[in-house]
Amino acid sequence: MKKNLLLGIISLYVGILGCVDKRKYHDTIKTDIVAQNSEIVKEIVLFQKELNEEFKNPDTSPLPDRYRKDFEGLDFFKPDTSFRVIASLERTADAIPFMMPTTTDRLSEEVLYGVAEFTLKGKKYSLEVYQNLELMETEEFKDYLFLPFLDNTNGEETYAGGRYLDLAIPEGNSIILDFNRAYNPYCAYNKKYSCPIVPKRNNLNTEIKAGVKSFKQKSNN
Repeated sequence: MKKNLLLGIISLYVGILGCVDKRKYHDTIKTDIVAQNSEIVKEIVLFQKELNEEFKNPDTSPLPDRYRKDFEGLDFFKPDTSFRVIASLERTADAIPFMMPTTTDRLSEEVLYGVAEFTLKGKKYSLEVYQNLELMETEEFKDYLFLPFLDNTNGEETYAGGRYLDLAIPEGNSIILDFNRAYNPYCAYNKKYSCPIVPKRNNLNTEIKAGVKSFKQKSNN
C-alpha cells in the first residue's frame, strides 16, 4: 500500500515536472516567434523611413516641386507580418523576351524569370516575376527582379494601377514576398514618368492591406 502510494507521489511529481518543462518549451517558442516578428517589423519601418527620405530629397523624389515642399510622408498600411510569405519559385527555362506596355508609348523589354507560388491567409496564389533585359546587363541590377501586381484594394485604398515589389534573384527555389514593401509606380505621383502596366495575369483576387496606400495630394487652398 505504502509502495503504491510512493509510486503515485513520484508519478505525480514527474508529471508536474513534465508539464512545467512543456510550458517552458512553448513559452520559448512563442518568445522566439515574437522576437522574429519584431525584427521583421523593424525592417518594414526602416523601409518606410527610407522611402519617405527618398521622396523628400529633390534629387530622388518623383514628386513635383509643388507637392514635395509640403510633403510630410507617404501613407502606409500598418506593418503586418502575415503579408510576408515564402513562395516557391519555378524558374522559366528559355523564356522569350517580350515588350511590356507602359503608361506611355514606351515599351519595356522584359523576360518572364519565373512564377512564384504561395499561400496567403489560407488560399493559394501565383504571380509572374520578371527581369528587365536592359537592367540585367548592368552590374548594380544584374540580380534585380520585378514583381508588379494588382489586388482588390486598387482604386480604393491603393493606387488604381497596382503596385510593385522589388526582389533579388534567390540562391534556391524559394523567395520571400513581403507585401509590406509594396510601393506605387512613379506615375502615381507624376505623369512625366513611364511605368510598366501590371499584366492582368498578376491580379490577386484578395485585399493586400500592406505597403504604400494611395497618394493624396494636399489642397493648395
